[in-house]
Formats: sequence, structure tokens, C-alpha cells
Amino acid sequence: MNRRELLVTAGMLGLAPGLAARAATPADATAARDAYLYALPLIEMATTRARMLGAPGAAVNRIDHTRALADHTSRRVTTPNNDTLYSWAFLDLTRGSATLTIPPLGKRYYSVAVMDMFTNNNVVLGTRTIGGEGGTFTLVGPGQGAMGPNPTRIATPHAWLLIRVLTDGGEDMAAAHKAQDGFDLKGPAGVAPAAYAARDAAPEAYFASARALLASDPPPPTDLRVLGRTAPFLGAGPYDAAAAAAGVDEARAITVLAKGRQTFVNGWSYPRPNLGDYGQDYLYRAIVALQGLGALPVAEAMYMKAAGDDGAGNFTGDGLYRLSLPAHLPLDGFWSLSMYEATADGQFFFTDNPLGRYTIGDRTPGLKRNADGALDIWIGRADPGGDRSANWLPAPKSGPFALYLRAYLPRPELLDGRFRFSPVVKA
Repeated sequence: MNRRELLVTAGMLGLAPGLAARAATPADATAARDAYLYALPLIEMATTRARMLGAPGAAVNRIDHTRALADHTSRRVTTPNNDTLYSWAFLDLTRGSATLTIPPLGKRYYSVAVMDMFTNNNVVLGTRTIGGEGGTFTLVGPGQGAMGPNPTRIATPHAWLLIRVLTDGGEDMAAAHKAQDGFDLKGPAGVAPAAYAARDAAPEAYFASARALLASDPPPPTDLRVLGRTAPFLGAGPYDAAAAAAGVDEARAITVLAKGRQTFVNGWSYPRPNLGDYGQDYLYRAIVALQGLGALPVAEAMYMKAAGDDGAGNFTGDGLYRLSLPAHLPLDGFWSLSMYEATADGQFFFTDNPLGRYTIGDRTPGLKRNADGALDIWIGRADPGGDRSANWLPAPKSGPFALYLRAYLPRPELLDGRFRFSPVVKA
């Protein structure tokens, strides 16, 4: 495939959902490309599961807690947030349902997202959906009887349960820890998952793991068309090794090119409406799995990325930047602006800095607002000095960086585009 064709394929990110519909043969690199991208969310979920269950004392069907806010040492999941404490469990529902108890948290924001192995949010239980009174819910796997309180159907036998609990840090941490401890999960003893290849594995190992994962967590019937086209690689085979290598190389190039194929409006990219519940938009699903695994649906949270110096999300300058925000934003939750250093493989993590400040948000202490209540955030590698220091978000000492803005519980005018944020500008 030539460069022009490759760019057209990558351009599908902004033009149409799904993957290109082309006839596949056992020696077709196009089918290998589509197979790689289709399976990438499964591979990323399995990789994350293996890494997190490798921690001392971790086990399936058991909630584990992160007791500190994410910082520059947090490298488990790309684009972590610094607003909420995470609690998590990997579910194995093959032997029966699990029971989740959510404590009453009152006005404290929380969410419990349950994602199937294809990274779709099957349900989000939290402030927005069930309120602050809590409750008990039965998580039911495919083909199981809906027995127990509030049966909640999960699309695959294995899943990721991810809890976010808002905290202001500092003196609030003890209360936040108590809130975390109120979550309870009971289920059958699960089976330790098998080992699977990572996304950078050789094609043979990658596709073998993809087939095993699809057997463990079968896809929905709505995916039959793409599975038919990719059957040489995701099904019984056979396939040509050279075609597989060419297709995998093309798929990996697409994931790299995707970083520069976002659409920016007034300096920000806005999520698609199907973020977190992708349907047949396999390419978008793959890119989010790589760049923002575990993303919530837009009704719960909106993630915006700044355009940067190159118009593709990358800041490289050594000077000062400014983001101006109005006194009131159209949301019912909270907001934060996060600073990330960009890695070579397209992921983003917090960067070490002299303030230990990774985000600025509506709960950041000591911010200085303008007379009309508006807020200017100063972004740069060096302290801007004077009154600006209070509103400084430190950038990495060197190298590219990215800025993400999170808005939780967005109101309709933010969801439908009537409200747009001002761009980040050079000061």
C-alpha cells in the first residue's frame, strides 16, 4: 500500500466509523491490518489485566484500591487522572454472577464503570445514574440467569470494573479511603488468566493471542461481517506470513498516524458521541484502547485534547502558554486540566515537576481568579513568576507534552457543541 492509501485509511478516524470493507483472501494484508486493529482492545485489556493482577495480593473478582492520587510514577494506564482515587477489579463470571455493593456516598462524586473485554462500558453506576444512596447490583455474565438484586448484564464473561472516587487530597484523603472501603464485591473464585502477547509481539504470536481471547470472550453477532473478512487471522486460517507481517506493519503505522488525524475545533479536539461504547467503529475503538484505555462515555465525562503547536496535539515550545476559562463552566461535576509527557509509542503520563502539580482544576487551592471570576492558567517549563505562579501548570523540562481537559457530568450545551473552550495560546 502506498503512502496516499495509508493516509486515506488513517483518515477514517474523522470520516466514517468502522473499517474499510474489502474482500479478504488468505494472503491479503488488508485483512491482517483489520484483524490487528479489531483485536487491539482485547490485547490491551489482557495486557493491563496481567500487569495489575501481577501486584502482590491481587486476584480476580476482588476489589483492590489505589490509595494515592496518580503522579509521575503511575504508568499502569495511559492518561491517568489526578482527581479521583481508583479502585478496580477484573471479573471472571464464567462460574457465576458477582454481587457488587456500592456504599452511600452522598454528594461525593463517584462512578463504577464495568467494561467488557472489547472496552465498551456496559454500565456506569454512580452519581449520575443511581445517585448518592448506593445499592447492591448483580453482575451477570452471558447466558446466565438474572438472579439477585438489580441484575446487570455484562457482555463478556470477563470484564474490568473500574471505580473512581473524587477527592480533594490532603485532609480529605481519610474520608476518601473510607468511601473506597465501602465498595464490596463477592463472586466465585476466579481462574487466573492465561498469558497473552502484547501489541508489539510478532504477528504469529499476536494473532494466536487474539484468537484465544476471542474464544475466551466471544464477540457479539453484530461483528460477524468483520470476523468473516478477517477469518484467516482471527479464525481458523490459514494465512500467508508475509501478508500478515505487511498488514500488521500497516496497522501499527495507522495507530501512529492517528495521533495527527484528530479534528480540532477552536484549539481542542472533542470526543465522538460513541466514546466508551463503540458499536462497529472498530478503528476508533482501537485508537482509544491505545491512547485512553478505560475512557468513560461522554455523558459521564468529556475528554478534550489541546491542539498544541503543531495542530496535532503536541506542544514543543519553551515559552509560556495561557488557557483562559470563564467563571462558570457548563457541567454538573468538576473539571481539571492535566499535563502529560508524550512517549514514543503514543501514550501519555504525568511528568515530574518542582511543585508536584500534575493538574489544575476547580478544587486546586490557592488559584488567583480575575475580577470577573475568570481564570488564567499559565503553562510552561519555567515558573512564570509573580502572581502567575499560583496558576502555573509545569511542563516537562524538555521534550513534547500534551494537555487534556476533563469535564465531568457535562451539561447539554457542552455535549452538543453550543459551548466551546478557548484555545491554549502563546503568552
